[in-house]
Amino acid sequence: MGKRLSSSVGRAITDVFGRLDYKRLESVYCYEGGDEFWRKKREPCRRLGMRVAEVLVKKLSHGGRSLYVGAGVTELPVLLSESIELQRQVEPYNLRRSEVVILNRVCRSLPVRFRAQDAASATDSFDHLWIVSVLNDPERFPHLSPLSYGRADPVTFDPVRFQKERRIAQTIVNRCMPKLDVPGLVTTSTEEVVWIADWCHRHRIPYRVERKQFPTALVGDPICFIKIGKE
Repeated sequence: MGKRLSSSVGRAITDVFGRLDYKRLESVYCYEGGDEFWRKKREPCRRLGMRVAEVLVKKLSHGGRSLYVGAGVTELPVLLSESIELQRQVEPYNLRRSEVVILNRVCRSLPVRFRAQDAASATDSFDHLWIVSVLNDPERFPHLSPLSYGRADPVTFDPVRFQKERRIAQTIVNRCMPKLDVPGLVTTSTEEVVWIADWCHRHRIPYRVERKQFPTALVGDPICFIKIGKE
């Protein structure tokens, strides 16, 4: 069972979701039907995010540091829970500048600030790495993503473009994983576990993927936790 979040954290999360500029977020997340999209996804995003946050705060220590790769609306509940409940330093990175502006505006009075930079530019070390729905993003990796989900079409599959995208994805992992203290914790989607496992194998670092999975609202990729190194 996850640890129940304090009432102050719950209020902060509810308040942020109530003040988000969903009209501007439509162009970030949707090509059309953005209004309908957020009417359906807003509450599940908050509720499922809080469920993950309840589990995550139980696994992390007070005062640590977390690196978030490609963090957006979905990550707001866990970011706020870490920073308020555990007084942890959270560094969320997001290359979509328009979304960063929206998120920072709504988090202005809170200890969370999004950065419109590559997460590889983060300095120092972290005891937790969050990388969810980044390495299988269909917009960024249109040839790699279908293979990740078992939907690749053998007629139209382009191995050359796939190889290029695979190198990019592997570079992201190669640049972010060394920032994680060992032992440490990685939060990722079940489809992205193979990338983390590959890095651990190449560096001869033991890891353990926890069996419990948690649903997400926007992309739908289940989330899981990976313990890196021996405790």
